[in-house]
Formats: sequence, structure tokens, C-alpha cells
Amino acid sequence: MTEPLAPAVRAAELAAFLAARMCHDFISPASAITSGLDLLEDPSTSDMHDEAMGLIAASAKKLADQLAFCRVAFGASASAETFDVRDLEKLSRGVFDHMRADLDWAVEAPAVNKPTARALLNLVQMAGAALPTGGTAKVRAVQDGANMSIAIEAVGPRARLRAEVGEGLRGEPLGEGLHGHWVQAYYAWLLIGDAGGRVFAEAEPERVVFAATLPA
Repeated sequence: MTEPLAPAVRAAELAAFLAARMCHDFISPASAITSGLDLLEDPSTSDMHDEAMGLIAASAKKLADQLAFCRVAFGASASAETFDVRDLEKLSRGVFDHMRADLDWAVEAPAVNKPTARALLNLVQMAGAALPTGGTAKVRAVQDGANMSIAIEAVGPRARLRAEVGEGLRGEPLGEGLHGHWVQAYYAWLLIGDAGGRVFAEAEPERVVFAATLPA
């Protein structure tokens, strides 16, 4: 089991960082929808109405995909204690639709418990973020006895593991870098540790691996 490290991040501070992270993800498509509506209302831009409708549709899909993802990855998601893996794949593909990386999904279990579902989604999103110019995130998860093992390999020409992501996955407070990248990794470390599991990541040229083991 992952051991807590000191100094601990206060619960209120962690909640604030998570809220800021989600707001950052939502503000871009929300602002784009507003811009599209402004174009529709402006009579001087009537020749741009098709482009405005396209912008609104694409941005609305992105916002809906991110909200659905965050509801499970960060939220309580009603009272569900187990999740169909097909639903988790759909949520992950919804996020990857707006990334440059591709998703290669191969999770054998038909369903997983809530901690595993949250861990899987967070690690998948971090793997996509580790491929800023494109590549493939290969997701594998298998049940081995009483444990579920997750391995996600992000392979691409500029694959990288941000320092703040590594700090978060080790349970360390943020040093230098962006809170938005760190807090997701720290949250993943917390939830996996609370479930009695372990998580780590390692980076090589053009390759980053995220791995976790949790009780099934």
C-alpha cells in the first residue's frame, strides 16, 4: 500500500486545485460556444453562420465529453460501485477525440470497481497528455487473482512525463510547474493508495509508462 508522505496537502487546498483543473478544461469549449453564439447574433457576420454552427457543435461535444469523463474520474457518479468497462472506454475515447494521441484499448475484465475505474480514467487521461504532438496510448488491464493490474504505455515522438506529474504520482507536494497537471496525479496517488494499491510512472525517450495495481 502506498504510504502517505509529509507535508500532506490540506483537503481544502486539494479540492481547490481539482476545481481549478476542471474549470480550466471546461472554459475553452464554453468560451467557444459563446463566441459562436455571438457570431450568430451579429448581422454583419451572416456569411459566417455555417462556421459558427460548426464551432458551437464541436465545442458542445467537447464540453459534454469532458463533463461525462470528470463525473466518473473525479466525482461520485451517483451510487455506482462497479463500472462496465465498455462505458469507461466510451468516456476515454470521448476525451481522446479532442487530443492528438490515439487510444488503443484492451481491458479484459467486463467490469471493475469504483477505485479501479477512477484510477484507469485518470491514468488514461495523463497518458494522452504525455503525448502532446501525437502518438498512441496503449491501455491494458488484467485481473490477477485478487488484484487488478493496469499498464498504460504512451508512445510518441515527443512523449514526456512532466516533473509535476511524477511528483504527484509519488505523493509529493508540488515543487515547480503547473497545479493542473500535478493535482490529477496526486489525486490518483491518493485514491489508489486509499484503495490499498500502488502506482508509478517511468519515462524513456519517446515512451512513458503508467502502471497501477489495486484490489479487484
